[in-house]
Amino acid sequence: MCTRAHRPRNMRHLQVLLLGLLLLHQGCCFEFVIDGEWEDEMSQMQDHRERHKRAILTSEEQEDFEAIRGDDITVRSYKVESRITSRFSHTIVRSSVVNSGSTPQSIAFNVQIPKRAFITNFTMNVNGITFVGSVKEKAVARNLYAQARARNKAAGIIRTNSQDMETFKTEVHVPSGSNIEFELHYQEMMHRKLNLYEHTLHLQPGRLVPQLQVDVYIFEPQGIATVKASNTFGAQFADLIKVTSTKDKAHIVFKPTVQQQKQCENCTESAVEGVITVLYDVNRDSNAGELQVSDGHFVYFFAPSNLSPLPKNIVFVIDVSGSMWGVKMKQTVQAMKAILDDLTIDDYFSIVDFNHNVRCWSEGLVPGSSIQIADAKRYIENIKPNGGTNINEALLRAVQMLVRASNHRVIDPRSVSMIILVSDGDPTVGEIKLSAIQKNVKRVMREEFSLFSLGIGFDVDYDFLERIAMENRGMAQRIYANHDAAEQLRAFYSQVSSPLLRKITVQFQADSVAEVTQNHFDKFFSGSELVVAGKVLPSESNTLTSLTTGSAARLDIILETDADTTELDAELAKQQHSFTGFARQMWAYLTIKQLISERSLATTAVKKRKITQRIMTLAVEHQFVTPFTALLVESGDATERLLADSPKDPKHGCCSGGGSSGPPPVEVLVYQPPPWVMSTPAPSMGEVLEGPKEEITLPERVNLVDNDPHFIIHLPRSNMDICFNIDSKPGHILNLLSDSGTGVTVNGQLIGSKKVNKRTYFGTIGIYYQPDGISVIVSTDEITMTDGRNNHSFTWGSTAEIRQDGIRISIVKNSNVIITINNSTQVMVLLHRVWKKHPVNVDFLGIYIPNENQYSPLVHGLIGQFSIEPEVILYDIHKGADPLKKEATMEVKGNKLLVTRGWQKDYRRDKKRGSNVYCWFIHNSGKGFIDGHYSQYIVPNLSSFLHMP
Repeated sequence: MCTRAHRPRNMRHLQVLLLGLLLLHQGCCFEFVIDGEWEDEMSQMQDHRERHKRAILTSEEQEDFEAIRGDDITVRSYKVESRITSRFSHTIVRSSVVNSGSTPQSIAFNVQIPKRAFITNFTMNVNGITFVGSVKEKAVARNLYAQARARNKAAGIIRTNSQDMETFKTEVHVPSGSNIEFELHYQEMMHRKLNLYEHTLHLQPGRLVPQLQVDVYIFEPQGIATVKASNTFGAQFADLIKVTSTKDKAHIVFKPTVQQQKQCENCTESAVEGVITVLYDVNRDSNAGELQVSDGHFVYFFAPSNLSPLPKNIVFVIDVSGSMWGVKMKQTVQAMKAILDDLTIDDYFSIVDFNHNVRCWSEGLVPGSSIQIADAKRYIENIKPNGGTNINEALLRAVQMLVRASNHRVIDPRSVSMIILVSDGDPTVGEIKLSAIQKNVKRVMREEFSLFSLGIGFDVDYDFLERIAMENRGMAQRIYANHDAAEQLRAFYSQVSSPLLRKITVQFQADSVAEVTQNHFDKFFSGSELVVAGKVLPSESNTLTSLTTGSAARLDIILETDADTTELDAELAKQQHSFTGFARQMWAYLTIKQLISERSLATTAVKKRKITQRIMTLAVEHQFVTPFTALLVESGDATERLLADSPKDPKHGCCSGGGSSGPPPVEVLVYQPPPWVMSTPAPSMGEVLEGPKEEITLPERVNLVDNDPHFIIHLPRSNMDICFNIDSKPGHILNLLSDSGTGVTVNGQLIGSKKVNKRTYFGTIGIYYQPDGISVIVSTDEITMTDGRNNHSFTWGSTAEIRQDGIRISIVKNSNVIITINNSTQVMVLLHRVWKKHPVNVDFLGIYIPNENQYSPLVHGLIGQFSIEPEVILYDIHKGADPLKKEATMEVKGNKLLVTRGWQKDYRRDKKRGSNVYCWFIHNSGKGFIDGHYSQYIVPNLSSFLHMP
């Protein structure tokens, strides 16, 4: 049998029962009989007393819960309303109750709320006496409460922990016939997990309610992609939850009649006992994120998709001490088998299991092949838990594995390396001092490694697991030791199993924002979301711009997002059920959560005090009940008071995506468009950050293909522009540039207009760089980059820059994209949007290629062949059939051609009207000017090189 070492440690404060005392008002008597909690700041308990308290918490999970408690009471109404605006919710729970008995009695009002939520207010009206809540610093609130208590005019309110919820409990003792109205407010930021936001409401009134109603209103400015609601009451309630939604709004309502609430037709018990869950996601029109500005604050949401996952290197560290025997181990093995099946051949992994000793399934990381995975499964199935808990040595061994694999270049330098610790107990063998273990791990962990901690059950120091995870760029989660523990483990792994980006930094223009929340994140995982908030400083500009940088598989990206600073407030004013103060409250919510995390990692008492003061100031200003503030509920004359403290053992955590405060923001270098682009977009972030650039003289001409498709070839030596059209068919792929010497080819696929006629346009452009196997496909919907293994897509909805090896892709929002290869070859693709309901026209692309590109002597293609300028002789210029268009004879490549003077359009400067380019037009699809017939330039696919006979 394992004997655990006992040692002094900092413990959470005791809960103390506060008995309600009689309150007299206007001859009508009632009393509060309310459980409260009080911090005993002189108490330093031993380990066994802490474990006893954890056991009490475990038993609370199984306690029957009713929102309204008491005998012979009538619940007139029970209503819940949530307003969710831009992922931030404000929930109000209201109940109206009457003591319908013939004697005085206690009536309880209990509400289960998510642990991530902050209570913002509680009010109560008892027989006309109104109690209104306000958040104050805990010491101030307690002093005021103590004054009332000394006059026998006070009672307390308790909040307790239970799994991922906490319970707000209050109880009032009232005479017969008394009317009581309760109202509780709380706010919470929705965290995106596995591609969905989840909003949960616990309903357990415990009796039939004449007016039972739940309303959830959602407003998302970018639009709602999906929304659904479910319940745990039973199948008979499925059709009673109504979901209606429009483009950007949704309403979920649950309003059962008394008959519908019954467990059976003749029953008097309510079947409404469980949870309503609302799941939704929002529209995202680009990978650059969503920037919203309201009420002098901004919130930036970043959740890119269509990126290939980064390879993973994982060391699973599993506690196999004696306390894991039975269900815990069985559930862990079950979850591990499913997790191992998720690994790919590109992932590397190993398993460390520990009790008083530390064992390794494999001394080094191995690829996730089917053979290795099968062997790992057999290994964990044969584990027999016993002995003590040596967490320190197990974690150090795991770090050594990652360091060795990195030093020996076994793993991809751009991969994500992580340790996942699963444990149910405190250290009892080896180093048992938690602060020492924390320092040991921090000392050996590299900046590119992350540690994720999973604590099974309550018999574990979860605060320690959370601290050690946050300090090493990870996060912690409690796994509740019940029948679905395996599912909880798998769900957590699913959140971190698909990393898409590393080293993400969000920046803003100088002097445009202040008090920005965490803006550097170590990793971004698919299906999650990174959130940054701050205050917007006064400015003459109505536009706020953010710049996000990060590293994906083999490529680096720079994404630009902008927002109008007045637009959203005007829209919110029109919405009946929106939460107009969401941005201000979300900034405060994020800031406080992050400060609580920083406080837990503070190394000195001075730092802790400074952070605590900052938390208290913000919490009072924004009316949040935190571990350092309390809710003082007072009667109108401030003689009767109630006090609500934050519960102990909060699951505080700073952010989604497993980020950390990280190093200072990196310097951002923004690629400037080349001179020949001639586009005039809004100032780029590079200009804002680095100051204005010198004005560049733009060249007058480039080679281009645009519109129907019209080719314009500029001959610099002759200072002449030659034009021709290609009359091909939709679906054909034309080669524009083919250089087998440098390995670059550019092809365009034709599309037709909506009605059958001869008009064709380029709908897709393919640029292929053979040496690196990189292909860039530009369509009117998106820009996709592939390298044979990874596939990354970006929409036209944001300005962005992507770099991989020698390829650089620069996107200007809804305008153009420039592809640069080895700083020697550039291609610009221009986007043309048309009215969506246009009866004929379609969206199409233009292609612009500068003469300065560097090719090999093997270059060819409809445009590429003119890198070697042909000799052109023009004579016999005369009036043509059209007096506005002159005609002439042209000698080129041994051919005599009749040409017509006309003009075509260059759309680089003005996409709507274009600039006139006067040129000599070659008839018959360029016959005589291009080599061979145009049909010889038709290739089989977008990455084909041209093979002329």
